[in-house]
Order: sequence, then C-alpha cells, then structure tokens
Amino acid sequence: MEGGLGQNSVPSSSSFDKSTVLDVKPLRCMLPIFPMSSQGPSSGQYPSGFAPFFPFGGPQESHAWTDPDQDTPPSGVTLNVPMPTPLRSFRSPIASTPPKHRALRGSSSRSSKRKTQQSQESLMDLSSVVGISPAQRADGNREVVNLVLMEFDALRRRISQLADAGEFVSGVTKRGDLKSGNVLMTAGIRTNMNKRVGAVPGVEIGDIFFFRMELCVVGLHAQSMGGIDSLTIKDGLEEEPLAVSIVSSYEYDDHADDDDVLIYSGQSGNFGKRDRVACDQKLQGGNLALERSSRRHNEVRVIRGMKDTANPSAKIYVYDGLYKIQDSWIEKGKHGSVVFKYKLVRMPRQRSAFSVWKSVEKWKTDSSSRTGLILSDLSSGAESVPVPLVNDVDHERLPGGFTYFHSLRYPKPVSLMQSSNGCNCTKPCVPGDLNCSCIRRNEGDLPYTGNGILVSRKSLVHECGPTCRCFPNCKNRVSQMGLKHAFEVFKTSDRGWGLRSWDPIRAGSFISEYAGEVIDKGNLHQNEELAMKDEHAFNTNQIYPPFKWNHTPQLLEEVSSNDSSEDYDIPSPLVISAKECGNVARFMNHSCSPNVFWQPVVYEENNQSFLHIAFFSLKHIPPMTELTYDYGVSHSDRAEGSGIPSGRKKCLCGSSKCRGSFG
Repeated sequence: MEGGLGQNSVPSSSSFDKSTVLDVKPLRCMLPIFPMSSQGPSSGQYPSGFAPFFPFGGPQESHAWTDPDQDTPPSGVTLNVPMPTPLRSFRSPIASTPPKHRALRGSSSRSSKRKTQQSQESLMDLSSVVGISPAQRADGNREVVNLVLMEFDALRRRISQLADAGEFVSGVTKRGDLKSGNVLMTAGIRTNMNKRVGAVPGVEIGDIFFFRMELCVVGLHAQSMGGIDSLTIKDGLEEEPLAVSIVSSYEYDDHADDDDVLIYSGQSGNFGKRDRVACDQKLQGGNLALERSSRRHNEVRVIRGMKDTANPSAKIYVYDGLYKIQDSWIEKGKHGSVVFKYKLVRMPRQRSAFSVWKSVEKWKTDSSSRTGLILSDLSSGAESVPVPLVNDVDHERLPGGFTYFHSLRYPKPVSLMQSSNGCNCTKPCVPGDLNCSCIRRNEGDLPYTGNGILVSRKSLVHECGPTCRCFPNCKNRVSQMGLKHAFEVFKTSDRGWGLRSWDPIRAGSFISEYAGEVIDKGNLHQNEELAMKDEHAFNTNQIYPPFKWNHTPQLLEEVSSNDSSEDYDIPSPLVISAKECGNVARFMNHSCSPNVFWQPVVYEENNQSFLHIAFFSLKHIPPMTELTYDYGVSHSDRAEGSGIPSGRKKCLCGSSKCRGSFG
C-alpha cells in the first residue's frame, strides 16, 4: 500500500385542432420563439436505399410542438439566459415527523428538529452556504462540479432516508433525485448555467451520473427528460437551433459496431414507447437542431445511457466526449414509421470512456481475455466475487506474501467497547421503528438507504450484528455482507499495487472493510511506531483532513444542533496491520484528493461490541478508476520544512491539492 493517484411553432387559428389539446402536456416555462431558417445545405451523399430528408429534399410544413415525452422544447434557449428549473411538480419536501420520532430527535445532542413553516424565499439562493459564487454558477470548474454533485447526492440520500422512514407528507413523490434537483436549482446550487457548444468546464470525459438531474445541475445536458439539448444562435437576420448535447439510450437502437461511432435515432414519433401508436418523426425541435449541427459541423456532447446491472430498471449515464455529425438519413423503424438517423463520429485524441465499458463487459464474460491477468482470484474463494490480479506494467508476479482474510483478526480476546444488547427485531429492521435498539443508537435513523447506500458520515455507525435477532438480510448489516463489486488488484506504473473496480460505483456504496490483525492497544506509542513502519497498517489515531460529505440541513428546512460536524467519535484508538493477513483494502493507495473515505462501524459479536473500519465511495466512481483514500498524517510528526518531514513518504497522487507527503 503506497502513495498514489489518485426547440416550437404556433399553428394559425384556422388550422387549430382543439382535439389535440388534451394530448399536450403543459409547458413548464414560456420562452421566446424565433423563426427558423428555411435555408438548407447542398445535397450530400446518403446510404443506399434511403432518401434525404428536408431541407436536403423538398419543403416541410411547420408543426406545433406536441411531443408528449418532453417537458420543454429543446431549442429557443439563447446563450447567457439562465436555464429554467425543469421540475415544479411537487411541493417543498417538508417532513411530517411522527411525535415519537420527534421526541427522540429532540433529546439527542446530535439530532435535528424539523421546522413546520418556512417561506420559499428563504430557500432562494443558498449557493453561498455551500461555497458557490455567482460567477461559478455561470461557469464552473472541476472543484465546483464535484461540490454540486456531492451536495446533490447528499441531499438525495437524505430524502430517500426520510421517505423510507415515512417522514414525508402524503402526496409528495418519493423520487429523491427529482426533489433534490428541484431544491438545488431553486437554491442556486448549480453550475455552468451558460449554455455552450463543446466541453463543459469541470466535467471530464468518462464521468458517470446515476440520475438525469445530475446532468442538469452541472450544465452538461439541460433537458431532464428530452434526449436532445440545443441553443439558439443568430445567423444574419434569422435565428436557428444548434444541438449541443444528446443522451443516447439503447432502447432506441442507438448503436454502431465501432465504439467511436454512434448511430442516433431522432426524437418523438413514440418510437420505442409502450402502448403508443408509432408515428412518423418530423424535422422540428431537437431533430431540426441536429440537422443544423450537421450542416455547421459543430461539436456535440454525447452522453451514453448504459444499463445498470445492479438495478435493471435504471441507467447509468456516461459522458463520452465530443462528437460531430457526419451523416443523416431517414429509414423505416421497427413499427413502420419514419425515423431520422444521425451518424456521429467521436473526435480524435480524447480519453477513453465508452470503450472502457465495452472492454469490461468482455472481461466479465471471459476473464482470461484480460491483458496481464496473473490470477483469476487473489482471494482464493474467500470472497463471493473473484478478485483478479493483473500486471500489464512489468514482470512482477505477486504482491508481497500475505494470507487473504476478509475481516479483523484479534491476537487475543478483547472488547473495544462496552457490551450492549442487540436488537430484538423478529424480521429485518424497519426504518423509523423506535422499538429497535439499533435504530435508536443511530439517532432514530437507519444509516443506509433501502439499496444499501450510506446516507451520511457519522461519529459511529451502529450496525446489527450476530447478537441481534433480526433477519440476516437486514439492511443494517451492509459492511458485513462482503464485496459487492468486481474489483481487480493491479500493478501501477509508480506506486506499487493498486485497487480498482470493473463496476461503476455509486457515491455512498460500501467498498470493503479494512481487514487485518488488530494490534494490542496496550502500548499505544509502540503501536504508532509500528504503524509508521508498516506500509499496510491503518491507524485511526492519524490526523485526517476534515471534509464535508453530508447534506446542508437548510435545504430541507432542517435545523441541526451540530450540522457542520462530521467528526468521528472512536472510544479507543484502533491500529490494524494488513501486512501478514488482509483483503483488497490493503492495496488502496493514498491520494490527497481521494474518492474513498473510511467510516467507523460498530456491532455486537459474542455479546461484546467491536469496532470495524469500513470504506465507502466518496463520489461516483467510473469503472477502471483507481480507488484511493487519504492516509492522514501522524501526530508524532508535525514538523514543517522545505523537504519531506521525517517518517513521511513522498506523495505521488498527482492531485492539484497534493500535500507533497503523507504518513
């Protein structure tokens, strides 16, 4: 374990068909409508058997915007005009806390009380609370994008936690992603509001998003539902739309054999929609914007919607970089309707993104196809998911000799905390059930969402353990259920062995426990010296830089007595050595800008409470991205100077915030 990386037109009254009104959803905003240029490019080449569509061919009559699948027309938004908040279909999420639950929260020094009234104006422009300036709202950078995404997901996790516990008023949607997106946009917590052609500041190729609203709050794609986003530009005395980004979905047969080529189907026509009669697509809205982009050859951002293997009903969105439209044509779709097709080709010299996903899919089918594979399973079956060992850098065959062990090993019987009784639940623990002692220890909350995502950093997370009577599949046993992702241990170019995942990882996901041998706490000074010499040692007594990961209480009209503190409260220092025995966690390298953090977890074993160190993802992590955490700094060495202080190691993380050394 070494230092490392880390569009719309209006019909005339004489042609107005009132029968169509009922099929149109109300617009969420009113934006100016400009005439579109009827000028078309010169005729080009088209695939054999396909006819060119307007304006390459004959004239096309104008049509009103009647796409039932898109909240707002994808064009008509000009540069430097703030994008409207796309979602207003639900009330502000004010909780209705049951009396019993409220009483519990009010009695805890670290608990939060919920306000019953707060004006909408008080929620407006809270961007300064999280550190976003007006200039950064208009144009962001990497740090601001990460900040907005972290606040979004922290808020979404909290909303999901409250919804699981039944704390929201009836009639309010349980979609935490929609709620959090609406709250953040209303509060001004967003970035890159200035629409643009080309790259979006702070968003990197390969970044992944688990919700469409995440694309909106960082300015990558402004449509919360529509697949084509556009802006209006002035061309002489006329204005016309240009496509700036598209979201590709496999359900519309967007595909190509070449990873750098995308065949994109136009929008509308009810293509691919269940229980709807397919109709011909029309050259308007987003389709018209794509046609104009084809003529102007501007860059178009491509976001690919990938299937989420952990949730088949959901997608993961991958930013695959900049493309240009090379060709377009019309063809008959599956149901006989006319469909517009656009061929987009990826611009050269961009980092890999979609191609990485395709490679991983191949490895999962046949692990032997992985270049540099040394072992198919480093854990030798100790983990339910194999852990391949890979080296495509040099000739080293194995990491230093150690025994793979998936949990903690104590040299002698020892209790790190006072014993207490486990819960008496006769089924999986239910969120908000104050009869559950484990729920009470977590200040009345279940620390995880229904799909096992950690909601917030806490001083201690109390899980159900072997002493508890609840079912083994209880949602409060996340860190005890073993690995859930397909990890590989790989050889880095300059930091020894490292760890990364073949799977995309959502923020708050459990990574692994830090397994190893617990060192006797009898001689703390001696143990700290040992930890300094042992590069595979984890020491809770290090100085770890503070960081904010939890949601901002004001955004949910919460008042917390200690909302700024996420400090750990560990009863006794814990030193774990993974030199002789350990698991995948021993291979995680240090970074001053990590994507993983550790959380102390305690649960009952043999009628005694034992402390464990669990690692969780700090943010969304794309496949094949190295997993890193901050090793911290020793209390015994705070000397400052021009060189690397004694006892520390040189940091090679490459982060813009690199401290130069660690340990």
